[in-house]
Amino acid sequence: MPSCSGDRADAAAEGDAAFGSRRLLGAFLWSRKESQCSTNRKRVRDPLRVLIAEDETIIRLDLCGLLQKRGLIVVAEARNGVEAVALARRERPDVALLDLRMPELDGIEAARRMYAERPLPIVMLTAFTDRRHVDDAIAAGVFSYLVKPFRETDVVPAIRTAVARHAELLAALRTVGEEPLQPIFLSLPSQNGNAWPLRVQRRDDGSIDVRGGTER
Repeated sequence: MPSCSGDRADAAAEGDAAFGSRRLLGAFLWSRKESQCSTNRKRVRDPLRVLIAEDETIIRLDLCGLLQKRGLIVVAEARNGVEAVALARRERPDVALLDLRMPELDGIEAARRMYAERPLPIVMLTAFTDRRHVDDAIAAGVFSYLVKPFRETDVVPAIRTAVARHAELLAALRTVGEEPLQPIFLSLPSQNGNAWPLRVQRRDDGSIDVRGGTER
């Protein structure tokens, strides 16, 4: 498994075009108060455990360093989609950060397999914002986007948004189980201001249908 302390000199040769002219220097402040336990009450939120899957080493190392500086725990790093699925199964992260274009298995198929094994919030790193890619990603279990080139200040908010949207979906699925004839409609925002509709409904066979759409 790649390490955050890998050789940045060698990795730099791969380029950092995805970040434009900026590097991940850690400008977003994540308060540890949200993850520490009070002596008189139950801990509200533990630090999130994150899996990063990105085939470009320099980007993966920068993401790893940024998240660790902000109090999140990087439990695994993958260089391709196959590694990502295997590491998600072994490490059981709270959230996954996946690049869309990866060797061996792309981010959408990796997300689909990971979510089928164990539902978890997933953030997609992508240079594509067309409706087809968005719909495919939503159907695979993606809850938030980081569009390349992205800013360092977008990363942690995107992860926290995915976690919140996943919690909303779980609540929606419980509601669907109680009222199977009533579809649930959610809206997944991206950092560029777009909002992608999500429709959740129970099928006649009892399975759950999750797809992008606005038809009511």
